[in-house]
Amino acid sequence: MSKEILKLGVPAGSLSKATIELFRKAGFDISGSERSYLPTIDDEQIQPIMLRAQEMSRYVADGVIDAGITGYDWITENDSDVLNICELGYSKATSKPARWVLAVPNESKVTKPEDLKGGIIATELVNVVGKYFAEKKINVKIEFSWGATEVKARLVDAIVELTETGSSIRANNLRIIDTVITSTTRFIANKQSWQNEFKRQKIENICILLNAAIDARSKVGLKLNIKKDSLDSILKILPAEKSPTVSTLADCDYVAIEVIIEDKIERSLVPALKRAGASGIITYPLNKVIH
Repeated sequence: MSKEILKLGVPAGSLSKATIELFRKAGFDISGSERSYLPTIDDEQIQPIMLRAQEMSRYVADGVIDAGITGYDWITENDSDVLNICELGYSKATSKPARWVLAVPNESKVTKPEDLKGGIIATELVNVVGKYFAEKKINVKIEFSWGATEVKARLVDAIVELTETGSSIRANNLRIIDTVITSTTRFIANKQSWQNEFKRQKIENICILLNAAIDARSKVGLKLNIKKDSLDSILKILPAEKSPTVSTLADCDYVAIEVIIEDKIERSLVPALKRAGASGIITYPLNKVIH
């Protein structure tokens, strides 16, 4: 067992499943009961700890853990003095940034933030929302919401709630009048931990592998065979990250080509390659893509 350990915060709750799956794609197997706050990982140099995303940045800033994954929204809400190592383009539902939106019931007469002057706003993101209204010089009362904030929209004047797709807002017959803050998932580190060579390298390694797994989600590998005299025309059809790999086959009249492509163009590209004379076309999923 290594004496050096990196204490790594893994978000519990709604982001947990997506995070554990991302680590699996990156090459780490995190396992244990869903209710366990001390899961195991197949790396003896990492000690994972499950924490709520809302409090992750505070524990990182205080040095209780060395690094962790949380949202930019909670880093801002807690005003945490941490190092932002990298942005991770994933969330519980989509790869798009999440938004904290100011919303009111559809039947409300409120159409803009200024209409809420003197009103009550319910939210879990109290500090960020307070700063938002202060910057606009709108005097409101902000109340902390202990969950189910959408329901409270008819008990107060407005709510500020997190949404990725807007479906929960629409399902509760609410109307968005502004975006308070946009948030993405971040990998953060304690400043003192970053000065430790072992921990810094471990954090950098995790960052590289997680981003490689994220990049691989939207790409596939493509292999094909083509006659040498058709190579130039095929290369004009193929998009590639840098340059396709071209290998000579046992039959010297043919070459093999391998490239990485965006999965969204696969269905149109493969038939075009077939019509151009390619054979032995194979596409396959990728675990990691490192630029």
